[in-house]
Amino acid sequence: MRVYIWGEPERYGNYRRAVEAAGGTVQFHGDPAECGALLLPGGGDVEPWRYGQANIASRGLEPDRDAAELELLDRFLAWKRPVLGICRGIQTINVYFGGTLVQDWPGHSAVSRADRCHSVCTTASPLRDICGDRCIVNSAHHQILDRIGVGLRVIQWAPDGVPEAVCHETLPVWGVQWHPERLDSTVGETLLRAFLSQ
Repeated sequence: MRVYIWGEPERYGNYRRAVEAAGGTVQFHGDPAECGALLLPGGGDVEPWRYGQANIASRGLEPDRDAAELELLDRFLAWKRPVLGICRGIQTINVYFGGTLVQDWPGHSAVSRADRCHSVCTTASPLRDICGDRCIVNSAHHQILDRIGVGLRVIQWAPDGVPEAVCHETLPVWGVQWHPERLDSTVGETLLRAFLSQ
């Protein structure tokens, strides 16, 4: 399957390599309609005004990217094509469906540029077939989902209650707060293969 990622190829090479390892191809430019799925990768924070808040702790804002990815969500959901959000991507999905974010949350950011690792608990969902009831994932974010968007269901949690994954009740939309593209286990590749097989 061909997967669309908005942005420049040199910035998202790790995502491209992970998608290719899982059997897909990535397109960064051109007509998104040529692609069978959309991937929203990690990055800076979503503009807080988009979920009704003043900026109290958000950083690395990318207004052009916000606008482009939200428009891409419109298109891919209208086409009923799969969408996967990773880290910032799950937050973009939540905001798209009317949810909000906590702008700063302790204990989940990278340490000296290295991901943290922690366990997660997964509820009944397609993700449980991939991760099992419990598994170890990586973490490199300082914002988390707060109010969950309309139609989304939290299907995975960290020990401190932070939502780690969501799926949509009726649309082919998944989001994970962790980074499957750089997870040193089979879980990351298995997730991407499941995404590409939808």
